[in-house]
Amino acid sequence: MSALPLLLTMGDACGIGPETLVKAHAAGALEGGVVVGDPAVLSRAARAVGRLLPIAVLQSPGEWPEVPPDTLALLRPPGLPEGLAQLPWGQVEAGSGAAAARCIEAAVQWLQQGEAAAVVTAPLHKEALAAAGVPYPGHTEMLQALATPPRAAPPPVRMMLANEELRVVLVSIHVALRQAVEMVRFDAVLETIRIAHRAAAAWGLARPRIAVAGLNPHAGEGGLFGDEEIRHIAPAVHAAQEEGIDASGPYAPDTVFMRARQAPGHPGEFDLVVAMTHDHGLIPVKYLGVEQGVNVTLGLPFVRTSPDHGTAFDIAGSGRADPASLMAAIRMARRLRSR
Repeated sequence: MSALPLLLTMGDACGIGPETLVKAHAAGALEGGVVVGDPAVLSRAARAVGRLLPIAVLQSPGEWPEVPPDTLALLRPPGLPEGLAQLPWGQVEAGSGAAAARCIEAAVQWLQQGEAAAVVTAPLHKEALAAAGVPYPGHTEMLQALATPPRAAPPPVRMMLANEELRVVLVSIHVALRQAVEMVRFDAVLETIRIAHRAAAAWGLARPRIAVAGLNPHAGEGGLFGDEEIRHIAPAVHAAQEEGIDASGPYAPDTVFMRARQAPGHPGEFDLVVAMTHDHGLIPVKYLGVEQGVNVTLGLPFVRTSPDHGTAFDIAGSGRADPASLMAAIRMARRLRSR
């Protein structure tokens, strides 16, 4: 990792993000990291998990090396709503949605100014974002917009969920399933394959093996169960191959993930799987263990990772939040930034 700090946004103040940050700090995982958030929210989270938490509020990311050991370094962005630590745990609140968005905006600004190395985002709540009037359904779309220069076209981005055994890149993400099916088009599939290839090459896989999953049962069975594979997916795979990309498919979605899984005694046949829809691709990764899953946004001009879980309102404030996925996201951000 460079001398620049890793930024960690606090996520929704009413969810488990602040608790996981406190626990990750206690485990020593935040060394060289600076939390972007509200100090009162982090102090409340520390009380929820039964810890004393010294906090150093910084004026700029560059002050992080001066923070004493065992002290959490924190940047409080201007414009955060007041009273965040008084909001009830586990409820949708417009104030917590607005605060989560402001933390993301500030973190991206510091990244773009060259003051930070990468960003790890704790989970936010999409309903809270909407209640705050934030015009994005989630992190991925918001980060894409923030990374777009004025009057420029947004960079094509894709969501990847990964653990030590499986990496899956998605063509569509947070849209209704009916709309997701309509988004399975030649250009979208080919762009996803290209983004996956470029990202994996940046991680050191010079020629990543990319499996492309079909959309329909049995990958359409020659058009009997749908023709998206014939009209869009297979032509996109062929076009990628013509560009020198090691892509193959479309494969039946119910078996391709097992073939790609890297497990003891089972070397995977592929390095990445491109899946057409959110649940097609994410269920296999999450089934292997939410605690190790990491969300990576591909195509951004900076490294962004996040844990493989949401705000967990049902346990927020109980002290039971597991920081394992957040810690995996921190490790992934450091690994990708060091490339």
